[in-house]
Amino acid sequence: MPHARATHLTRRGLLAAGGALGLGAALAACGDGKGKDSGSGGDKGTGASGPWSFKDDRGTTVKLDKVPANIVAFTGVGAALYDYGIRVKGVFGPTRTTDGQPDVQAGDMDVSKVTVLGNAWGQFNIEKYASLAPDVLVTTMFDGAGTLWYVPDESKKKIGRLAPSVGISVYDRQLTQPLQRMWDLAESLGADMKATKVTDAKKRFEDAAARLRAAAKAKPGLKVMAGSASDQLFYVSGSNLSVDLEYFKALGVNFVEPPESAKKQGGGWYESLSWENVDKYHADIIMMDDRTSAIQPADITKATWKKLPAVKAGQVIARSPEPILSYDKCVPLLTNLAEALEKAQKVG
Repeated sequence: MPHARATHLTRRGLLAAGGALGLGAALAACGDGKGKDSGSGGDKGTGASGPWSFKDDRGTTVKLDKVPANIVAFTGVGAALYDYGIRVKGVFGPTRTTDGQPDVQAGDMDVSKVTVLGNAWGQFNIEKYASLAPDVLVTTMFDGAGTLWYVPDESKKKIGRLAPSVGISVYDRQLTQPLQRMWDLAESLGADMKATKVTDAKKRFEDAAARLRAAAKAKPGLKVMAGSASDQLFYVSGSNLSVDLEYFKALGVNFVEPPESAKKQGGGWYESLSWENVDKYHADIIMMDDRTSAIQPADITKATWKKLPAVKAGQVIARSPEPILSYDKCVPLLTNLAEALEKAQKVG
């Protein structure tokens, strides 16, 4: 998280801004502010006809005369729908890196074929959005209040007047729940959920979950820490609230759990540590935030980091705090952690 910006960001902005977040960082610090291509018309779902409705995780039912063709979505949602054969016309959120490459949250989408309405927190080009004649906007939600992820607070009313919205919750539940909700949404949009690619991915996910459960059971003494790095601070996430960590814990993974009092400043998501205190918790495996907003392990130069037993043992793996909600993209999340547990030794 760019530390100097913290006082200018809302609660949601802090969550997005930093690598800092077990699922996000800085839920705490300030405020409580709650180019066209073939577009959605390229694959399954585009030729569907008849009325369409979908009840989202706010309890809001969107009803349209026909299946949406012009879909605009948060980048990660667009990536998930892409895996089910649904193409979106526009995206907002981390889409391209500074060197023009697809962001990790873009998945397999061809980012040259979508209109990018904003690539960073607070960016959302309303004029471009209107020019797409959107039928629906789809994004995730990281709180219980139904706040739409990456939709700027200051312009949400204008955005909301242009098209109805659908919110998929990724707050305080296990990964399998939003995965199913994204499946339901894709199916409603006309995706072929019996396609071999789709059913094979779901089977691979189930197999990977069984593998992770077995690996965790075989080595119950291994401690796993979910971390994220910024210039000034290191953030340790508890398993509560984050969809991936809650699911991994349910499968038996033994996580470092900061006490609730320590996570209070982080809105219940994480504890922030100075780099001098990065060794506060023992961990045999460290999972590090893979988002471009976070400093990646290879770029961490702090001496205290390099002295950590898990780091010295090479037992550091990537974590995706904002998973792309398709079974295909979630398989590696399970597989990588299972493999790390299978290979890891007790350290320290």
